[in-house]
Amino acid sequence: MSRATHEVADVIRLFGDALLRQETVSPARQRVMRAILACRTSQLGGHVESCDSCDYQRIAYNSCRNRHCPKCQGSRQAQWLEDRAEDLLPVEYFHVVFTVPEEISAIALQNKRVVYGILFAASAATLRTIAADPAHLGVEIGFLSVLHTWSQDLRHHPHVHCVVPGGGLTPDGRWVACRPGFFLPVRVLGAMFRGKFVAQLRAAYERGDLRLQGSLASLCDPGAFAACLDSVMTKSWVVYAKQPFGGPLQVLKYLARYTHRVAIGNRRILDVSDDGVKFRWRDRANGDRPRTKILRGVEFLRRFLLHVLPRGFSRIRHYGLLGNRMRAVKLATCRLLLGAPMPTPASAEIEPAVPHPERCPSCKVGHLVRQQFTALTAPEIRDSS
Repeated sequence: MSRATHEVADVIRLFGDALLRQETVSPARQRVMRAILACRTSQLGGHVESCDSCDYQRIAYNSCRNRHCPKCQGSRQAQWLEDRAEDLLPVEYFHVVFTVPEEISAIALQNKRVVYGILFAASAATLRTIAADPAHLGVEIGFLSVLHTWSQDLRHHPHVHCVVPGGGLTPDGRWVACRPGFFLPVRVLGAMFRGKFVAQLRAAYERGDLRLQGSLASLCDPGAFAACLDSVMTKSWVVYAKQPFGGPLQVLKYLARYTHRVAIGNRRILDVSDDGVKFRWRDRANGDRPRTKILRGVEFLRRFLLHVLPRGFSRIRHYGLLGNRMRAVKLATCRLLLGAPMPTPASAEIEPAVPHPERCPSCKVGHLVRQQFTALTAPEIRDSS
């Protein structure tokens, strides 16, 4: 796969100083900017890589390893997929998405750690509670949740993608599958999610955990905040289920696209010039129609940096049968009940977002072995959380 012609790093190089002059940029966002600028440049040092099957050699600069960098997700994604292949069951999988209204999105932007945490907790509790209800499935389910905070045009749009096997374990240890092609009723999910989310947000406000400034300063008044929550409770919160996956391989292909994605990949950027940044996006409101948009360079950077997560905040989480505490035992039980063998790593069948960093690009057979290192590093800009 050829290298992208334009990169987020080019936008930072051209418009970063202007952004810093125009508005206050937090130290965390400045670290992300510095990391992306330095990634795979001489600033971080480098090494020589030689193929173990042919004469190919190359000089490779070190990566910044920042999780917001568009160039640093491929290798992390490949290893993560290999690990997750062991968790897959031979059943139908479902994709459920939980979103929040604009009023909540605005509060989240000033309180990322608190509100994103509530988004995870409320969506997970909703899925587990309704699945455990004997009126629906009556089982304990397991699932993976991935936080995305952006829309296709880089606006702030926090939502959680959940990938769920179509069934679970009953309290007496039986496997119960859901109906083919149907997991749980989305209207019931939406109503419970709304109630759980608002209750947790109200509790966070009463504890003094929320910071409300600028355009939200009026919500510091308890009456105004209560009125805001009353307003969002009258709305239908959007929870939707996409078409179910065909099997474990399709699940991995989906995860390869979603788990280690950043707000915008370099390949979506079509042009970077003094006039602004032109990029591709899909208009979800109009049938997922492909479009292009041009933003002023400073505005593009401002939107990109909206999606920098709090340090140490986990954006991929596992629940229920897939929770870390009992995952191995419960998955083994599920496989036994399903008559399924232990899985074999399937990540080799998944085309990664970028060429695998250890495969020789010349002979396509050998692997690249690092022969020589430099001592230059910049640990202060790394963020492997």
